[in-house]
Amino acid sequence: MNLYPILRSAMFRLDPEVIHARVFALLAFAAAHPGALRLLHWTTGVDDPRLRVRAFGLEFPNPFGLGAGFDKDGLAAAVWPALGFGHTELGTVTALPQPGNPPPRMFRLPASKAAINRMGFNNAGAEALAERLRRERARPWWPTAPVAVNVGKSRVTPLEDAAADYEASLRAVWPVADLVVLNVSSPNTPGLRTLQQAGPLSELLGLAAALRGELGPMPLLLKVSPDLEASDLDTVVEQAERHGLDGLVATNTTVRRDMLPSDPNEAGGLSGAPLGPIALEVLRQLRERTPLPLIAVGGIFTAEDAIARLEAGACLLQVYTGWIYEGPMMPRKLAAGIRRWLDAAGHATLGDYLSARDAV
Repeated sequence: MNLYPILRSAMFRLDPEVIHARVFALLAFAAAHPGALRLLHWTTGVDDPRLRVRAFGLEFPNPFGLGAGFDKDGLAAAVWPALGFGHTELGTVTALPQPGNPPPRMFRLPASKAAINRMGFNNAGAEALAERLRRERARPWWPTAPVAVNVGKSRVTPLEDAAADYEASLRAVWPVADLVVLNVSSPNTPGLRTLQQAGPLSELLGLAAALRGELGPMPLLLKVSPDLEASDLDTVVEQAERHGLDGLVATNTTVRRDMLPSDPNEAGGLSGAPLGPIALEVLRQLRERTPLPLIAVGGIFTAEDAIARLEAGACLLQVYTGWIYEGPMMPRKLAAGIRRWLDAAGHATLGDYLSARDAV
């Protein structure tokens, strides 16, 4: 019997940030106690060698990741693999600590299985995240699943100084991250999306590439907006390939509202089921333009959604809003659906499928 819809109904009666804080208190407790992690893993974990993925020079226990925005400060970083995730994207963090936008700033749209947020990169700063991850990684029960850190621009930093702001964050998180994702596509920091234009994007990606030469190897990815025109996608791909990026994350949230039955008249980024077709189309367009590895995020709720992303060119998947609506058993349900799909297609492992797909 699935009790999560009843629990979700009770949680949805509370303010989104209030319930987020309460759930996080429990998750942070579990992350600090190996017994609790073992119990969670027994209940919700995903253990299946068939679903392992090798990407960006790293081994992922399965393709499912927790998307950026849920664990901004790495408060529960050790718990996510126990909940069935094969990687986690922490953040977005910024060079300067910042409170984000004033509340209310998160809104649920249950009828559409969607959410709107205008959080505004609320976080304790890149240095604080780095220090926390240093301590966490020293614990004997630290999981092996890769951890990505998503880096954005501090709100008070002028756009002309954005590169230096990103540099401060990158230097802080570089020693503790397995991957780094550059976020220039959030709609909730004024002017941030202008950094996707050729000039500022080239400056930022050139800086990141130079840091790799100084600080050592690091998979570098760029998170892409779902609201870009085709010519803008061309620019993003051109700059990513020119500066030697390792992959793209498609996509961030959208400012569009035309896919909703009515406009809720709340500013911010829309996520969830209505974003799915848009994010999937951007993923397909990116695959047409580049062989760079792609991480798909946006509107994934079911195994069919996940399979559509894999068939469109993704090597890894991320969920956030879908996990809130579907509940903690979601990774296991996705895993079961992908196993059935692999069996039907005659592929022994997901890695075999990805290799055959990319060889075409």
